[in-house]
Amino acid sequence: MKLSVVIPAHNEEGTIKNTIREIVETLLKEKISYEIVLVNDNSTDNTAHIAAELSKNDANIKVVTRTPPGGFGRAVREGLDNISGDAVVICMGDASDSPADIVKYFRKLEEGFDCAFGSRFIKGAHVAGYPVVKLIFNRLGNLLIKYMFGIKYNDTSNAFKAYKRQVIESVKPIVSNHFNITVEIPLKAINRGYSYAIVPISWYGRTSGVSKHKLAELQRKYFFSIFYALLEKILLKDELKH
Repeated sequence: MKLSVVIPAHNEEGTIKNTIREIVETLLKEKISYEIVLVNDNSTDNTAHIAAELSKNDANIKVVTRTPPGGFGRAVREGLDNISGDAVVICMGDASDSPADIVKYFRKLEEGFDCAFGSRFIKGAHVAGYPVVKLIFNRLGNLLIKYMFGIKYNDTSNAFKAYKRQVIESVKPIVSNHFNITVEIPLKAINRGYSYAIVPISWYGRTSGVSKHKLAELQRKYFFSIFYALLEKILLKDELKH
């Protein structure tokens, strides 16, 4: 099974090289067939140059360059449209996600699960440098999702997840343009009955660059995606009844 790793990057010159290097080293050590799809999302720093150098030195690294408008969701969508693997992991470009957890995800997909979801808030997980205000909103939002969808998973809003290719094809069209894509994709997959494993993961606060999250602006977008997925769940349930 070939794994595609989609990495959206906007102004990540301080972290992107090491992020990709560590992922590649880990996948090679684990003998996992891979490709990296690095989506340069309208960067104005040195990210584009670094991406070009990485691609030149490794044929398994594909660079997709986006033009305006920007947006995390748009970058992820374009990355997903350019994968060739049998499965895909969406990974942040700021070194906040652990390459070892990519391997955990892949092994769960090999076991037969359709999706592998990480949680930063279960036994065995490790979190460092999580901003307090962001953490409060995260916990409240994920609690809302748990009760609205009747699921036990407590970290739906985390972007770092893995899916078999057929899951991604099934949830299209994906409509989110921003970070709300992080809830749209997994909730659609759950709505469609795909199986998923939940594993404890590590998360590290960025040491370089600037966070792209704007909490006040994103709240409305997150709520839109959550209620969009809830409406879809209701409609799919009604279809099954008929």
